[in-house]
Amino acid sequence: MKIIRYLDQKNQIRYAAEGASGEHRVLDVVNGDIFSDFQVTDETAQIHKLLAPMVPTSIVCIGLNYREHALETDAPIPQWPVVFMKFPSALQNPDDAIILPRYLESLQVDYEGELVVIIGKTCKNVSRDNALDYVFGYTIGNDVSARDWQKDAAKSGSQWCRAKSFDTFAPLGPCVVTQDEIPNPNALTLNTRVNGKELQHSNTSDMIFDVPTLIEFLSGSTTLLPGTAIFTGTPNGVGMARTPPRWLQHGDNVEIEIEKIGVLRNHVENE
Repeated sequence: MKIIRYLDQKNQIRYAAEGASGEHRVLDVVNGDIFSDFQVTDETAQIHKLLAPMVPTSIVCIGLNYREHALETDAPIPQWPVVFMKFPSALQNPDDAIILPRYLESLQVDYEGELVVIIGKTCKNVSRDNALDYVFGYTIGNDVSARDWQKDAAKSGSQWCRAKSFDTFAPLGPCVVTQDEIPNPNALTLNTRVNGKELQHSNTSDMIFDVPTLIEFLSGSTTLLPGTAIFTGTPNGVGMARTPPRWLQHGDNVEIEIEKIGVLRNHVENE
């Protein structure tokens, strides 16, 4: 099932399920919690504005998780998943703008198309054998990154959170596809296009740590709450690895497409 979150004609936030023909039916969500229980109604959704399909309880990200991406950045293959966080306030809707920071200036903003896992049940110390039982579904994310703030140790403090957490740096969408429709999340084609030009083309099979392994690792001695969004890493083709580098500019249009999920679209504007 494909689930969207949207504003209706009265500016109320609602959820809907997309049918095979593309029509959307309103979900009846119990106690406002999409993870506890819902039913698909006969009511046709009146979509005024598409929103990010979830408001994450936390945004956990994995760096250097594609072999070809590690090679293009001359980074060693990590022995353990490389973990960092994004501020929840970085969330952005489909079709809304990625804002290039100009107050706290960055001139090296990069795109990173990623598969995002949405946790649906509280989990801790799960094994990779049953890790997917805790997944609500999958969506598309753009791990937008200010490389000048990421790479300059004086600015970053040798960590990535500042560079990854500017407002609008976590576009998410356009929908969540429930786990039952994607039994193997590590067999999906991923493409990123900027102004129609394909810059990333890969498959989630290139992940160094697959989705079950990531959930096992992240839940080790740590509780993952329903609504946790796990950005699983980006493949090769990022802007900073190109010659010359390809930074996002005002007026650009970014599209990230993942097989079985759809296309996440955002334009780019200066702050």
